[in-house]
Amino acid sequence: MSHTTPRRYWLTGAGNGIGAALAEELLKSGMHLAVSARTIAPLKVLAQRYPGQVLVVAGNLTNSQTVREIGERIQQEWGSLDTVIINGGTCEYVDTQQFDASIIEHVVRTNLLASSYCIEAALPLLHAGIAPLLVGIVSSVTDLALPRAEAYGASKAGLRFLFESLRTDPASKGVEVTLVSPGSVATLLTGNNDYPMPQIWSADKAARHVVETLKQRPLEIPLLALSMAALWPLSKMSNRAKLVIGKRMVRRSPPSIDTPQTGHDQRLSTPPSG
Repeated sequence: MSHTTPRRYWLTGAGNGIGAALAEELLKSGMHLAVSARTIAPLKVLAQRYPGQVLVVAGNLTNSQTVREIGERIQQEWGSLDTVIINGGTCEYVDTQQFDASIIEHVVRTNLLASSYCIEAALPLLHAGIAPLLVGIVSSVTDLALPRAEAYGASKAGLRFLFESLRTDPASKGVEVTLVSPGSVATLLTGNNDYPMPQIWSADKAARHVVETLKQRPLEIPLLALSMAALWPLSKMSNRAKLVIGKRMVRRSPPSIDTPQTGHDQRLSTPPSG
């Protein structure tokens, strides 16, 4: 493969938010891109706008068979992948006054299990690629436990551990791993937050920074509007003080895990702020 041959990417959660912005940045730079999301319409728009560059592989990534079929489709069309960006995810806040374990089950399935299915499909394709890179969108929320983030934080902590373990596993030799750790990123999901998010990044700004920084293949790319290092003293506070802070994160009612946000598919879209 010559240096002028475009790299082949697979991006999940490409339908909106930072995923859609990443897709735009990669396609504008001439890359070939396989795009996944539950909703096929925005993926078809990308294929029309960038003819010859886009492979649409839509589907529900929480279904392991669907993900296997996506991997087989990419194998048939391209034979290999050079970079895979696991971005698809969701967020549901937990109301401990009405603790519902099914919310945790849903978030873990969407953020952690679906990502593991994608990794299973991606690794053989990456091993066949050129200078392969596996990118995981994790979260800075795992640096600081706060109320109502139990499901999201637990899923992202598991995802971080999974990617970091792959980095050191001999079976993954040859595949580099980079983590992207969003802090405050404006997305469809974070747009529903009713607590302040100062110095928020736009999805476009975050995507441009990620695509540019990936060229250096760092171990991690933080996207922190407000540094978690600066927030770290919060973890030393009393539980009472944490709960006061947590009240700013409270929604009026627990979210429904069965009903997507009106007008948008939220289940495999962009992760919210860390």
